[in-house]
Amino acid sequence: LITLGIDISKDTFDVALLANETYKTGTFDNNKKGHQSLANWLKKHQAKGAHVCIEATGRYGDAIAMFLHKRGYVVSVVNPARIKAYGESQLTRNKTDLEDAKLIAHFCATQKPHLWAPPPPEIQELQELTRRLDSLKSDRKRELNRLKSGISSASVLKNIKKHIAFLDEQIAAVEQQIDDLIDRHPDLRKQRDLLATIDGVGNLTAAKFMAEVPDISRFKSASELAAYAGLTPKNHHSGTSVRRRARLSKTGNVHFRTAFYMPALAAMRCNPIVRALAQRLEDRGKKRMTIVAAAMRKLVHLAYGVLKTGMPFDPNYVVNMQNTT
Repeated sequence: LITLGIDISKDTFDVALLANETYKTGTFDNNKKGHQSLANWLKKHQAKGAHVCIEATGRYGDAIAMFLHKRGYVVSVVNPARIKAYGESQLTRNKTDLEDAKLIAHFCATQKPHLWAPPPPEIQELQELTRRLDSLKSDRKRELNRLKSGISSASVLKNIKKHIAFLDEQIAAVEQQIDDLIDRHPDLRKQRDLLATIDGVGNLTAAKFMAEVPDISRFKSASELAAYAGLTPKNHHSGTSVRRRARLSKTGNVHFRTAFYMPALAAMRCNPIVRALAQRLEDRGKKRMTIVAAAMRKLVHLAYGVLKTGMPFDPNYVVNMQNTT
């Protein structure tokens, strides 16, 4: 088995090719020219058929993953937390980009992570649109905060208000593009309509869900999906004396996780299942954010249920899923 570990950064990436317990390393520019240079390098080292492993570090690795996949390489995109934990288990002492690439290659050889496939074009477009929408809304929020920051200059205030109006137009346009894209694809429209039957989940949350989870069949359970979102509790217990309060792991897709925050607040008011869960936790003295996190996790479980069964949400139907309390 030949494996290739790639450590990605914004401008460059380091690679380590592992074959017969020997590493060959290199550094390339993270652009089209650098990608082609890597292809030539792999050909030179007779690495056709290598299993490529890349850390899931935002968008920096998307292009190289797509490039290699199109050229017939099998590719895995792995959560960085897994690589870090693996490095700790191997008692790794050195921390350089090339050493990280070697570690990723070794992880790939020993752990054989799941293979990655690029999402369909419509899902790629949906992801770009929903993430762009989030950026626009963040910009708008910052400008609204500036209006309340005590600025006294009339010209500056006018400029800020003009920018907010422009952002409002852009937000409305992108939201319309998202709706139009989903309406053009029957499978997406069906999934959106199923997800929107869940009290607390609107069309936009459904769109974000589909953008970040293009294939629900990748997940064997609702709990696995919640872990992908980083919504599973992380306990810290040691012996009889260390009992730290459980926190969200937050090791997962941040776009997916944050998409469920506001819907969870709404569901705690209008969704009978989520409202009952929140009430039970409140009666047990749980803190507010613990309750909200549990509500987010419950919504993810319900979303998993409606998509797996193909049935609309019914608050009177008890889905046989693991209790998320």
